[in-house]
Amino acid sequence: MCVTLSPSQEHSIETPHGLLHVTLHGTSNTRRPAILTFHDVGLDSKSCFSPLFKFEEMQEIVKNFTLVHIDAPGQEEGATAYPMGYQYPSMEQIAEMIPAVLTYFNFRTVIGIGVGSGSYILSRFTMAHPDSVEGLVLINMDPETRGWMDWAAQKITTLTSSITEQILSHLFSQEEMSANADLVRSHRDRISKAPNLINIELFWRSYNSRRDLIIDRNSNFKCPVMLVVGDQAPHEEAAVECNSKLDPTTTSFLKVLNKLTEAFKYFIQGMGYMASSIMTRLSRSRTASLSSSYSMDGERQRSRTLSQSSQGGQMPPSPSHTMEVSC
Repeated sequence: MCVTLSPSQEHSIETPHGLLHVTLHGTSNTRRPAILTFHDVGLDSKSCFSPLFKFEEMQEIVKNFTLVHIDAPGQEEGATAYPMGYQYPSMEQIAEMIPAVLTYFNFRTVIGIGVGSGSYILSRFTMAHPDSVEGLVLINMDPETRGWMDWAAQKITTLTSSITEQILSHLFSQEEMSANADLVRSHRDRISKAPNLINIELFWRSYNSRRDLIIDRNSNFKCPVMLVVGDQAPHEEAAVECNSKLDPTTTSFLKVLNKLTEAFKYFIQGMGYMASSIMTRLSRSRTASLSSSYSMDGERQRSRTLSQSSQGGQMPPSPSHTMEVSC
């Protein structure tokens, strides 16, 4: 069941690398970290995250946290197309724009949720500003640039496929395209007919020109991290490799089928911001299933595993065991 979110406030925020469009839900409550989101290529903050936070299961979070949705430059709904020759910011520069958002709203810390390119950008921001991030949820994370073989294949694809098809192959695997024809068709129509398609293309090129994230479990993320990826997601192997390099005592790795909501609530509870009395009780079983969606719209199904332990309804202190959540 979905509900209507509280009225939103839209802001255009000056940063060292240009304007950012930011949408805020709730009030600037500095007692708790804000939940800050960053979308993937081919999406904007509205299409990527609004459905997730409209789920009834997420309303306890919505009532108690400020939501801050950042649109990458020129990606927001209704954005004016950039002129020919416009110098689009790099992934590193986009990450450098985020501190201005925290300063603008007077947020001391945030909990970040990033999807695809958004997870890369939030990771860059977290590495540069570890004291500003209390937790990080990275969905379909690919921290590395393409190898030579992938680079050559991408060059061929660029010559033979439209920007829309290139982005769809980033969002969906071939298996997912076959299993979710209507959803893929909807995304294809939305991207190909977007008035700001040139902006989307510039963001896509910037993402493909990103530098490797140097990940080391001893020195990178100082906060809890939840990695989420699908069994058939295009970046499954990259996410698994990323997980192997992170500190296992502070990292949860999930392969989920239909709902991200339950996992996210337990992640928040584990950070001490939600009392166990308002959480759905964990199954006493040692194994069960968890669900999610990629674009957060409940239409795209993926299987995933959850690596945590069940202890009487409380969030486990270490994510190195198996837990099952009743959805």
